[in-house]
Amino acid sequence: MATELAYRDDAYARDITARVVSVGAEGVVLDRTVFYARAGGQPGDAGVLRWAGGEMAVAEALKGPDDTVLHAPAAGSTLPPEGAEVTAALDWDRRHRLMRMHTSLHLLCSLIPGAGVTGGQIGTDKSRLDFDVPEPPTKESLTERLNELVAANHAVTDSWITDAELDANPGMVRTLSVKPPRGSGRVRLVRIGGDGAPVDLQPCGGTHVRATGEIGRVEVAKIENKGKANRRVTLVLAGE
Repeated sequence: MATELAYRDDAYARDITARVVSVGAEGVVLDRTVFYARAGGQPGDAGVLRWAGGEMAVAEALKGPDDTVLHAPAAGSTLPPEGAEVTAALDWDRRHRLMRMHTSLHLLCSLIPGAGVTGGQIGTDKSRLDFDVPEPPTKESLTERLNELVAANHAVTDSWITDAELDANPGMVRTLSVKPPRGSGRVRLVRIGGDGAPVDLQPCGGTHVRATGEIGRVEVAKIENKGKANRRVTLVLAGE
């Protein structure tokens, strides 16, 4: 049975009541969860499962078989009994930083139009995208333009299209190394800005803030040459 992904409806839900479906050394499967499972360069969420008489620290949420989410236990943690009702609670500060970082990478992508993204990684302290481009803008200009987009407080929304609609619009896919999450017959789009001329619009299964102003000031820490026409741009949340 697939795990119901409650964060798809509300990325700001910090906890949820759920039922334990299965328990194993690799992790605990729940019938529903607010934990994002590691994918697409975004780390899995951490937090805790609590039940009557015990709790388990979750080191990271991972993808399990058959569209389930594995809540991997931290070393030495007690596992909940199968069938138990638990409260699954996020390490919210960590999740929120990842949401801010992830959204800032979408903004960065919008500032280097037409360049394929050959790799990326989202982190709490720094995040990066690798672009298939011989010469990106300078650190200073990217930082200035990113913070203009943050300050404009553009709305961040999502919607769904069919696989066929995505196939008819291949230019929406910027990532060359990570394919959009597919298989269910529909694909989630994340839009920054209005419908008419969005700042960014691309398939993405991750978690994001509601508006760009929530990101706070960001800074391009460095731009590195990682091979012919491959430039790595690293971001940090400034002043933190």
